[in-house]
Amino acid sequence: MEKEPSKQAYQEYVEQVTPKYNRPRNCIRAFLVGGAICTFGEVIKHVMMGPFGMKEEGASSVVTLVLILLSVLATGFHLYPTLANFSGAGSLVPITGFANSVASPAIEYKKEGHVFGIGVKIFTIAGPVILYGVFSSWVLGLIYWGGTCFGWW
Repeated sequence: MEKEPSKQAYQEYVEQVTPKYNRPRNCIRAFLVGGAICTFGEVIKHVMMGPFGMKEEGASSVVTLVLILLSVLATGFHLYPTLANFSGAGSLVPITGFANSVASPAIEYKKEGHVFGIGVKIFTIAGPVILYGVFSSWVLGLIYWGGTCFGWW
């Protein structure tokens, strides 16, 4: 039977295998990539409003759809993980990161079938976000409805 390592030996092992991060560099990368994603979204929005003559609300919807589509395609072609490793939160915080979190498990578990693979695993990461988003919207809607019924506002 193997003897347990001492606390000092374990700490040395942890120090050895723990990756070293450069926070300023990571922050700059996140800022640049996240800013590039948002700038790209603004360009799409202005193109939709300019030459295509859409109103701002419609153009914003198109931006959302295009960014989600591009994110899912990048996930499918295994490009998004590379971008996420490079930029960290810069690519994960915008809506592109949410689309990646839904598409990634679906692609990974596709081989297990549509029901037990994709159907079960697609919302592994995004499921709680959707659940609590819908639930909190329902609660706030109920509070608003109560407020309008009782004349609070």
